[in-house]
Amino acid sequence: MKKINIVCVGKLKEQYLKDGIAEYTKRLSRYASVTVKEITDYATDDNTCIEKESSLILPALKGYVIVLDIGGKQLTSPELAQSVDRAFVTNSEVTFVIGGSKGFDDRVRKKADMTLSFGKVTFPHQLVRLMLFEQIYRSFCITEGTPYHK
Repeated sequence: MKKINIVCVGKLKEQYLKDGIAEYTKRLSRYASVTVKEITDYATDDNTCIEKESSLILPALKGYVIVLDIGGKQLTSPELAQSVDRAFVTNSEVTFVIGGSKGFDDRVRKKADMTLSFGKVTFPHQLVRLMLFEQIYRSFCITEGTPYHK
């Protein structure tokens, strides 16, 4: 079975986000196993948090690595589906990375096989996690030809 890893900084706080992610995790279970690794959020006023969080992210990177970053490539859902599908041709797992509120350092970017952006606007990191789960599910539906993606 294909394996999806989500590496993200911080814990989910709002119940509606937890519920949404639980729903998409359940839906994804027919296509892949999903694991979430939550990294400690070191939100501080200086930039030392970026180095600390990145140091914890690095060991969790496995398989094909897709880093979410505002400066990344913007794809349509079908393009993302194609990218994920291609990644599984040579990898048994795909890891998505969501950094903390200050992002991550270049060590994480250098490990990325792909850098992805959900647009030029800023979203709360917890909401991005839900959006990512939905887009991963949509990717599998597109690849499998199910009617979810219209």
